[in-house]
Amino acid sequence: MSRHARLGYLAILLLAACSPGSDDPIYIGLAGSFDDEVGHPMTLGAQLAVEEINAAGGVNGRPIALLERNDYGNPDSAVMVAIDLYASDAVAVVGHLYSGTTLAASPVYNSGATPIVAISPSSSAPDVSEMGPYTFRVCPSDEQHGETLAAWIRERLGLRYGSVFYLNDGYGRGVRQRFTAEFVRRGGVLGAVAPYLGGTPEVDALMDRLAQDTAAQFIVVAGNLSEAEEILRQARARGVTLPLLGADGLEGIEGSGPIAEGVYETLAYLPQLDRPGNRQFVASYTEHFPDEPPPNQPAAASYDAIHLLKRVMLEHGSEREAIREGLEAVTVEEPFEGVTGQIAFDGNGDVPTREVYVAVVRNGALRLAGGQ
Repeated sequence: MSRHARLGYLAILLLAACSPGSDDPIYIGLAGSFDDEVGHPMTLGAQLAVEEINAAGGVNGRPIALLERNDYGNPDSAVMVAIDLYASDAVAVVGHLYSGTTLAASPVYNSGATPIVAISPSSSAPDVSEMGPYTFRVCPSDEQHGETLAAWIRERLGLRYGSVFYLNDGYGRGVRQRFTAEFVRRGGVLGAVAPYLGGTPEVDALMDRLAQDTAAQFIVVAGNLSEAEEILRQARARGVTLPLLGADGLEGIEGSGPIAEGVYETLAYLPQLDRPGNRQFVASYTEHFPDEPPPNQPAAASYDAIHLLKRVMLEHGSEREAIREGLEAVTVEEPFEGVTGQIAFDGNGDVPTREVYVAVVRNGALRLAGGQ
């Protein structure tokens, strides 16, 4: 063999070594807050989906592998995670978990010469829609939650007059804005519409005024679990027994004890949903993770996102740009049937046809509210 022939042969070997083979893994980034009770199940749902896909032969014979990155629910950490995953071999990202971290990380994913798709399982802020063509989500927006909440209170509970307390951040304002507009449109009347700060909110003055409002029929909390618990404690201490309602930020309130009895919340997913795919998912999740609580929405939505990416890669390829184009083709004409429901994207990467459910706490457990 001549010297030139040997060099040519070596070049072919090097190209083969550097090119993805039929058994090289396809990497998917997984980004979220993995240390808290809401975010930890996200990893379990994604891991279960990967195990199922690989057991069935992977994607054209190539296994999927996760690149798990914890952003600790912190926007600055989310940016660093996004930079890391952008520079990695990941072909797509499932994440981030919260709206604040998704909004912080999205400019990274949408920038540069090789942008990468990020599918959030649970970032519901309306502003996520505006972050760019590589940002998708598989959960309803805060606007959908606010609209569902208003319709439930007016039409199903028949209540006309109440007060709204909202966390003064992007999430709280998003739920509040859509709820108030829709409630008033439906003939409702609102007394107080008051902001508060997070953590343990100082709402004494708000509750004092509420206790004097004898016409009030309900309280809406557009915020998170700990804040709703504090507002409940303050209200009950003043003898205010009005029903309290909120959106998905109240996740886990059924574990708050007797004070949570009768609380309503809107949710994108419940493990009790009676669909064949969901029943199978919940059974498999419980079998794989017997010491864990039932799957929550981030677990189920992350599971769906991984399986959705498998379908897209089978049909369109596993290059970053091909994945984006494939996701854009998942529309109402050709939706993806997930355990959380039907996924069909609009031009902003949203899922406007996704159903929002209303659940209520009864005897310490969360149940679908009547008639759904």
